[in-house]
Amino acid sequence: MGSRMVNNLVKAGFKVTVNDINRDVMKMFTEMGVSARETPYEVAQDSDVVITMLPSSSHVMDVYTGTNGLLREENAIRPALLIDSSTIDPQTTRKVSLAVSNCNVKEKRDNWEKPVMLDAPVSGGVLAAEAGTLTFMVGGPEDAYLAARPILQSMGRTSIYCGGSGNGSAAKICNNLAMAVSMLGTSEALALGQSLGISASTLTEVLNTSSGRCWSSDTYNPVPGVMKGVPSSRDYNGGFASKLMAKDLNLAATSAEEVGHKSSLISKVQEIYKKMCEDGHETKDFSCVFRHFYNGKDEV
Repeated sequence: MGSRMVNNLVKAGFKVTVNDINRDVMKMFTEMGVSARETPYEVAQDSDVVITMLPSSSHVMDVYTGTNGLLREENAIRPALLIDSSTIDPQTTRKVSLAVSNCNVKEKRDNWEKPVMLDAPVSGGVLAAEAGTLTFMVGGPEDAYLAARPILQSMGRTSIYCGGSGNGSAAKICNNLAMAVSMLGTSEALALGQSLGISASTLTEVLNTSSGRCWSSDTYNPVPGVMKGVPSSRDYNGGFASKLMAKDLNLAATSAEEVGHKSSLISKVQEIYKKMCEDGHETKDFSCVFRHFYNGKDEV
């Protein structure tokens, strides 16, 4: 995701400096003429705005507050705006945002005496990141969101302001819960249809012109052979890995528990994606539940 977002920032004319623990990614960008630095701290030294895209809450904490993190010089940092596009829990987001707000900026810009963090997770997956059509769900101060919009628009088609710090992360968790549930429902319906003698293509046409229509049926169909250009058409490679969906469902479950929200569906979809990972499908796109959980058949 992050590498595709960088490509779009470069295309939009931004001067970009990158850091990644993957040396091959660093090499790829330096060969393109993009600057690279060895640590997040060094990136912060070069940047007015920092964007992070990381796998988990622990990675975000380390990149921001670790030994070589963005906030290593806690009293004064160069970036006035820090945007985290990782999918993490709202509690960690708010903790990191507080750490950012406790710093000062080295050079006062406009009316910003303090650096500001936005949580801006994305929806759309690798394909949308590559095409520059992501949706950003943004939490944090509204004036910072307005300042960040030109940057977000270079990487995405839509940005939605969700409110205060952590609300972008909360929106992403809720979105992915809905996405997981709809994928399971669509996969189960299509597999049942096959068992009842209806082809997946025919049933997909019914769903997409009826009340069952959803993103999982009309844009990201899980049945191999029904739709071109989606992970199911390439043996479920690429896209959004099942292990990442399992991680996001764990975040949703934890968040629901913390606020005392009754959530019967979370536990069921958690159970299914946990089993998918245990059965060796953790790197396959999450739509592979159609084949590996519901035993659905390819469209011939």
